[in-house]
Amino acid sequence: MKRNVLMAMSLALIGAVALGGATMTAQTSTNTPCKDLPAWSTLQTVLKGALVGGNGGLNLNMWGTLVNRDGVVCAVAFTGSDRGDQWPGSRVISAQKANTANAFSLPGLALSTANLFTATQPGGSLFGLQESNPVSTDAAYSGNPANYGQSNDPMVGTRIGGINVFGGGLALYNSAGKLVGGLGVSGDTSCADHNIAWRTRKGLGLDYLKLAGAGGVSGDNDRRDNIIFDIYYQNGGDGQPGTGQMPGVSVSSAPTASGFGHPSCHGYNAEGNIFDSALAAALSATN
Repeated sequence: MKRNVLMAMSLALIGAVALGGATMTAQTSTNTPCKDLPAWSTLQTVLKGALVGGNGGLNLNMWGTLVNRDGVVCAVAFTGSDRGDQWPGSRVISAQKANTANAFSLPGLALSTANLFTATQPGGSLFGLQESNPVSTDAAYSGNPANYGQSNDPMVGTRIGGINVFGGGLALYNSAGKLVGGLGVSGDTSCADHNIAWRTRKGLGLDYLKLAGAGGVSGDNDRRDNIIFDIYYQNGGDGQPGTGQMPGVSVSSAPTASGFGHPSCHGYNAEGNIFDSALAAALSATN
């Protein structure tokens, strides 16, 4: 009799442990670091789709990275047939951009990496920012390179760190208006990277800036963290660098945008600014 009771108690204990384990597994699956972000397959599909129609640059293949609000890498993908079809160095740059856009955006303020260019130049108010928060080289270069850009990319699950201050990084706001992380795209000119990142964010359904009440510095209410092309030579010439903080200065007439400019990728002059500004203005409005 005692033996039967002991056996029953043992079975009950085993069942309780098993149930607890199942509950723990369920809790873990619903509280994973990347639960607010799309899966790798979705990122890859949308990133490839964003290349359709060209990108305003060299029309090269791209790397894309997603990080969550804590800076944990959630997915890394590329658009080519093989990891060598994109600049190998752009893998880590895309992760830097994702980290930067996330790290320097807030629920009420969206800053793209393109918005940081001018302020981080010598003499700028944020000079030195690009030297902060260095990339974790262990996270960036560990593991088997054959897995780079795959669902099991060695960066996934790590905090990559890194700061990048040219176009291609955007903060992500979901349909509930919540800031959930950052997207970084790299593989072409910095202006093209921004354009592809913009289309990718739209395709992922993570551009709800207005719903979030997130302001920006672009001066465009429909594209609040858009890239700004308003850098001109300081002396007003079209071929002679001036003196000062850098050869050119961000001189937008819009007070909310002045000082956040990015160089044109089609000539460091008024004509280049006009060309790239038209591409930026044609990007879809955010939600």
